[in-house]
Amino acid sequence: MRVLIVKTSSMGDVLHTLPALTDATQAIPDIRFDWVVEEGFAQIPTWHAAVDRVIPVAIRRWRKAWFSAPVKAERRAFRETVRARHYDAIIDAQGLAKSSALVTRLARGEKHGMDWQSAREPLASLFYRHRHHIAKQQHAVERTRELFAKSLGYAKPETQGDYAIARHFLNHLNSNMNPYVVFLHATTRDDKHWPEAHWRELIGLLSEAGVRIKLPWGAAHEEARAKRLAEGFDYVDVLPRMSLEEVAHVLAGAKVVVSVDTGLSHLTAALDRPNITLYGPTDPGLIGGYGKNQEECRSASRSLVNLSASTVFDRLLLKL
Repeated sequence: MRVLIVKTSSMGDVLHTLPALTDATQAIPDIRFDWVVEEGFAQIPTWHAAVDRVIPVAIRRWRKAWFSAPVKAERRAFRETVRARHYDAIIDAQGLAKSSALVTRLARGEKHGMDWQSAREPLASLFYRHRHHIAKQQHAVERTRELFAKSLGYAKPETQGDYAIARHFLNHLNSNMNPYVVFLHATTRDDKHWPEAHWRELIGLLSEAGVRIKLPWGAAHEEARAKRLAEGFDYVDVLPRMSLEEVAHVLAGAKVVVSVDTGLSHLTAALDRPNITLYGPTDPGLIGGYGKNQEECRSASRSLVNLSASTVFDRLLLKL
């Protein structure tokens, strides 16, 4: 059985789709997947053993010059690739009318998605032949697992979902490396940031813990913050610029991770690493960390300014 998945972004959403693939492979042993995903996240589906082909799409980049000759050529090549194969099922797990549903319409095969009451954008449901009702008041991982089960005709397992990508990285871990923790300090929204003074206080509290601290980053301003956090601490490493797969290798080897609400926090969960996620105003209930050893940490006021370094340190000590 050959299935096309349309789940293009964001990082967390793409990662949250993986347990549904694991369910499907257990229920339908011969099933194989192709996956349409935004080019920036194209590495992620390759980590799951059931995925044969990743078809990158660049809607975010194309929108900036939609009618330019190079973009038109890329869009034409993408259409040809999507239509080259007939699929037994096409599952739009994104549910957006202006992007994923249009991609789903291009593909050849039986089209499945969420119904008018379930889809993120109800108009997207008009593009599917098979529309499935998926209850909204459950975690995003469980919603996607239910969508796959209904689309492919099996009962959704009652057990916790398995991302099934940690094993991709286990064989490459360096067992001789000294123990380390990773601090994921970067996120896109200002109100999701934990103050730099709090990070530095936490780093100071770990001076006698016997672990190194690694600080990844993705953009120039994040690198600058990492260098400020590390200043004066000889047990803190500011990592070089890395690909997503390289960051995943670092996370896979961590003893524990402390993170703000960011895509890499979901990657940590997918890798089954112990993770303390610091939440401020966002509600982790339906989109928070899903997996083993995932712990939420927040202040009573739901302000990250009021979440003290000592509180996080006490939680961290229990995992070291």
